[in-house]
This record gives sequence, structure tokens and C-alpha cells, in this order.
Amino acid sequence: MPTFSACDGTQLAYHVRGEGTPLLCLPGGPLRASAYLGALGGLTAHRRLILLDPRGTGDSREPADPATYRCDRQIADVEALREHLGLARIDLLGHSAGATLAVLYAAAHPQRLAGLVLVTGGTRAVGIKATDPDGRDAQAHAASDGAPARLYYANGALGDPDATRTALATVTAPVLVLAGEYDGGPTPARAAELAALFPHGRPAVQPGAAHYPWRDDPGAFTRTVAAFLNAPVRD
Repeated sequence: MPTFSACDGTQLAYHVRGEGTPLLCLPGGPLRASAYLGALGGLTAHRRLILLDPRGTGDSREPADPATYRCDRQIADVEALREHLGLARIDLLGHSAGATLAVLYAAAHPQRLAGLVLVTGGTRAVGIKATDPDGRDAQAHAASDGAPARLYYANGALGDPDATRTALATVTAPVLVLAGEYDGGPTPARAAELAALFPHGRPAVQPGAAHYPWRDDPGAFTRTVAAFLNAPVRD
């Protein structure tokens, strides 16, 4: 199990599955260990998955400062992993609450992205508010009831939505925003709004799927994501 040091010295772990070009994967929860992502429906046949255990989860150590559980503070963990892997640019996938972190990373480091996949992620970081029946907020799909999970979305942890939207307009990498047909967080309509914030963003809806599309139909999920990631020119 490989590890690396975050900028505050916390030892973080990640797990490697599959072969090929790396795809960094951020789990949801918030603050859920990456094990539930598995092989992402067979995506390991197309990419080498780098599955990050967020601080305080799985094989990663707990930080000395609990405030670093905040979503915005974990942007630095993603950047530290990129540097540890020696990659100039990364393909990044985030699921649910991990997709929110991926959006904030894209806003902070747009030049470091080769491609971005947002899987059933929330939209609060960009000021797109959920309405009924979106209000079930599927992002909290498996969060613990402990303080770390609550700190992830602490006041101010999502930054300034207007500033984030402005920053996302500078992202030149292609972006796929994948929603499940029956998911409430986000609905396909909200996912389309999020995709429109990126110059090269496109939405996709997986029929019959909800918050875990790679479980609902592994083949459909893998075909959609692999086709996006492997396209000669992603637009």
C-alpha cells in the first residue's frame, strides 16, 4: 500500500488497481474510504486507478488539525498526490462528495488537468441550488455521523461560488458530468447546468441508474467513461 505526505505532514494512502494511464479517483461520503469504488464497474480494463483514501479514512492517518477535514483544505492533498506521482497533468474522477472536491481542485489548478470526470456530484460549490425532489442530497450517501464528516462541509468550506464559476471558465481540459437517471443529487438537469460552466464540459445521463451508476449497470458506466477518457480529442 503506497503512501505519501500531505503538506501538513499527514501520511495519506492510496490504492492502485488496473493498468495503463493513471486516473486519480476521489471517493465520496464525505470522507469515506476508497474501497467502495472497487474497480469502478470494470474501468480497470482501461485505466490504472489511483484510489485515494481521504485523510482519516481507510489506510490514511488522521490529521493533527481537524480543520483540515474541510473540503477546501483537501485540495492540497490532491495536488500533493499529483506531485508524488510525478505527473504534470492528471485525469481526475470524483464521485459524489469527491466530485465536489474535484470541482474545487479544477478551479484552483486548471492547468494541472488533462481530463475531469464528475460522477453524481453535488452542485453547491458553484451555487446551483437543489430544489425538491433534489433535496434528498444524495451526497451524504455513506457519511459517518462523526465530526470529520461534518467538518467536510463546514461553513466556508466550499469557498465563493461566484469565484469558483469564474475559475472553471478557464479550464481547458475536457469535462464529463455523469448523472444517474434516477439520482436526486444531482438530477440530470442540475448536471447539465454544471457541465455548462466548463468551456469543454458535456453532460451524460446513464439510463436506469441512481447514485452508484457503476453498480447499476457496470457495462454502460465503463463504456461512457472509457470512451470519454480514451477519445483522441475530447470535446
